[in-house]
Amino acid sequence: MAELGHEVLGVEIDDAKRAALSAGRAPFHEPGLDALLATHVGTGRLRFTDSFAEAGDFGDLHFLCVGTPQSAVGLGADLTAVVDAVESLAAQLTRPTLLVGKSTVPVGTAARLAERMAELAPVGAAAELAWNPEFLREGFGVEDTLHPDRIVMGVASERSEQVLRTFYADAIAGGTPVVVTDFATAELAKVAANAFLATKISFINAIAEVCEAAGADVVDLADAMGHDRRIGRAFLNAGVGFGGGCLPKDIRAFLHRAGELGVDDAMSFLKQVDDINQRRRAQLVQTATELLDGNLVGKRVCVWGAAFKPGSDDVRDSPALWIAGQLQLGGAKVIVYDPQAAHTARQVYPTLEYAGSSIEAARGADLILHLTEWQEFRELDPAEVGAAVARRVLLDGRNVLDAPAWRAAGWTLRGIGRRPA
Repeated sequence: MAELGHEVLGVEIDDAKRAALSAGRAPFHEPGLDALLATHVGTGRLRFTDSFAEAGDFGDLHFLCVGTPQSAVGLGADLTAVVDAVESLAAQLTRPTLLVGKSTVPVGTAARLAERMAELAPVGAAAELAWNPEFLREGFGVEDTLHPDRIVMGVASERSEQVLRTFYADAIAGGTPVVVTDFATAELAKVAANAFLATKISFINAIAEVCEAAGADVVDLADAMGHDRRIGRAFLNAGVGFGGGCLPKDIRAFLHRAGELGVDDAMSFLKQVDDINQRRRAQLVQTATELLDGNLVGKRVCVWGAAFKPGSDDVRDSPALWIAGQLQLGGAKVIVYDPQAAHTARQVYPTLEYAGSSIEAARGADLILHLTEWQEFRELDPAEVGAAVARRVLLDGRNVLDAPAWRAAGWTLRGIGRRPA
């Protein structure tokens, strides 16, 4: 927002995170973000506080960007942080203002929050709410913010729409499509998009199982399907499945909310989507065990990747770490390497061993698992890695390594749903 020319005040109640942000450092890895933070903290255009009173006095336009994790007691979303932030800010709103929700919430949340804001704000109904979901991809967050592929505005008044159009004027002038709609549709736009992407991933992983049984190749099959413009090639990459802080919890919360609305039968397929995703992880553990002659005990296993996707240090619901943990529970000695996520992985799986490089992790390994598709792993020399391991056996859980090159260097390489070599 500062890069787009606005004066920005960020509210962060965590002291350590606020200190890092005020020093121009993001508390997580996102390519390009540290440079923008350092630039605009330095210019004074961007600063941070823990005071909602200061925020209320500062801003005419507020963005709500707090997390909505899965509830600890069910599949639904935990809205505690959202409600707390809205109530804390609303009490400070003494002049007409617009609060714009960007958090992923169950449909119906915005309408309730709008009523609560009007109750608590000293300015009353002049404190308005809009819902403007974010569609950022981790690892591409800066690019997706500066150049969004669409803008969805859930508004209840013409004034709210005009304020948002003014804020997004440059993007709109650049041709970014705009969808103006109601609260409920805007809320559903994000969760429906994530549900569709998750379904597409689980679909190709289910097809990969058929390919393995039939001796077919899922990559060639996905290429053939992807040439159909109605389908497209994106998200048709078979592998260990999806993870992270969005897709898994969003489809569960969507299914939960559908049940509350009495239409759970219509969304019951999402349970299968989730089940297929979880089964893919278990099947990879089974394949790894087979490649180790059916016995994990005492075997040394190298895992390349800990983050749920490249370009991020996010290990929330990471397939790579779940698989690594299961192999360790089975008796294997597991060594993990990730270019960015070692520090976050240690917090979740402190009993795993972590290496400082891909070669160090591979040293003496009986099996290597490639589970996060960092470019670094694609560029490795198969012969150099081969000189470090005990056995040249590799399981490519992302189907992106150059299989012919690895096999030419004497490796046994298995993929997901790939034609046998």
